[in-house]
Amino acid sequence: MRIDIVTGFPAILQSALNQSMIKKGQDKNAVKIHLHDLRDYTDDKHRTIDDYPYGGGAGMVLKVEPFVRCLEDIDKQSKISDSKILLMSPQGRQFVQNTATQLSLHKHLVFLCGHYKGIDQRIHNFFEIEEISIGDYVLSSGEISALVIVDSVVRLLPGVLKDIDSAWTDSFTEELLDAPYFTRPEIFRSAKVPEVLLSGNHTKIEKWRLNQKIKSTKNNRPDLYNKYLKTIK
Repeated sequence: MRIDIVTGFPAILQSALNQSMIKKGQDKNAVKIHLHDLRDYTDDKHRTIDDYPYGGGAGMVLKVEPFVRCLEDIDKQSKISDSKILLMSPQGRQFVQNTATQLSLHKHLVFLCGHYKGIDQRIHNFFEIEEISIGDYVLSSGEISALVIVDSVVRLLPGVLKDIDSAWTDSFTEELLDAPYFTRPEIFRSAKVPEVLLSGNHTKIEKWRLNQKIKSTKNNRPDLYNKYLKTIK
């Protein structure tokens, strides 16, 4: 997979993209990630990427020209037909685990990182873009949102996780939150590991884990619990 990230603030991403699973994915050639500084696609001496909104109002708006130039440049560089452009936006479709799975099947993802009040709406006149949100709240920058999605997608790529079953048993993969996990020591300050996990009886262990998933989901995410109930009817 190839991932391109278009941002006016590349320093926000540089360190995080070279850590943990994202770095592992690049080291294993499962993904190649390219950062593009929006200011490199400006044409004035101040390298201006934002301006005041037409119609007045508070805040600034990211200019359309640098984004269009950058996306055209990426298109020339990548020459990949299976490209999907994602705009980080609180107005977008909510990102969930199933979205990560779908995105992991693409050969090329392009992330547009918003800032300030957002990007000039005319960007949609030139490219097919899907707006996507990581939740019902507002962040200072789309870079953080993009990083969340990149991490979630990269860990699903073949060869990144040593045990891919670890990814498929995570929370949300079956409309349930995950079960609690324990490791050594068996007893710590009188806190013990549940006996069933020490039994070696895998049928009982799986049943216990399913019950824990259901309990956790019912208590913490009733919306997901109701979805789960529909799947088992």
